[in-house]
Amino acid sequence: MATSAELTPPPVDLTGEIDVVGRITDSSNLAVLATVSTLPGRHVIYKPVRGERPLWDFPDGTLAGREVAACVVSELGGWDVVPPTVMRDGPLGPGSVQLWIGDPFDPVADDRVVDVVPEGRTPAGWRAVFDGETPGGASVTVVHSGADDVRSLAVLDAAVNNSDRKGSHCLRDSDGRLWAIDHGVTFSPTPKLRTVLWGWAGEPLTRADTGRLQKLQRALDDDASRARLDDLLPEHDVDALARRVRELLARGVHPFPDPDWPSVPWPPL
Repeated sequence: MATSAELTPPPVDLTGEIDVVGRITDSSNLAVLATVSTLPGRHVIYKPVRGERPLWDFPDGTLAGREVAACVVSELGGWDVVPPTVMRDGPLGPGSVQLWIGDPFDPVADDRVVDVVPEGRTPAGWRAVFDGETPGGASVTVVHSGADDVRSLAVLDAAVNNSDRKGSHCLRDSDGRLWAIDHGVTFSPTPKLRTVLWGWAGEPLTRADTGRLQKLQRALDDDASRARLDDLLPEHDVDALARRVRELLARGVHPFPDPDWPSVPWPPL
């Protein structure tokens, strides 16, 4: 039988020389597929600060830091669902560098976390989010997996105030492990939760997710852990994170959509 040490994946070293492979053309900000010399056979996604498109509701030059901060929070709370991500220099200047899940040139078989089905035909074990209509006029329902790891991701998104959780940002690798990517528009001190993972709205948090929030709360009270986030985010954003964690624990339920804010990203997938 394998020991716990044998089951622990080796650390990911993202410090090597970056070699650019090509640009991700459908990204709203500059995103570059690259390799890192310390990770032979693997790829990374490199998002330089200089390629960030200005946004009206986020300070300029902060998106890469938010990508890394999401990874830090995922680690501090024990979600471990954001791929290893660091802030470092590269051929296009400082930016976030994140491990690419899978092979970009040979994707694994489709294992969707979010899907569109004919209206009212939610698969067993899935959750319906909303009904809609395709450009061709067909009535459909947007649904997401009801798996425990997806439910935990919904809690992480509420904690980091994710304003762009699309279905394509939820991935399963060849082993079925859930990963979450694209966290550039997170941690705003203003409520902006916008996600497709609303299927548990109003339901009690699980004991496991309550434990993750409590673990994160303790980490935010620790000077060293807090300093990791202060290096990546404006101070008031970290204060707002701590406040949201306290509120989630006090309420003990998954949040509801805000009627004064567009609560679902477009497109949802």
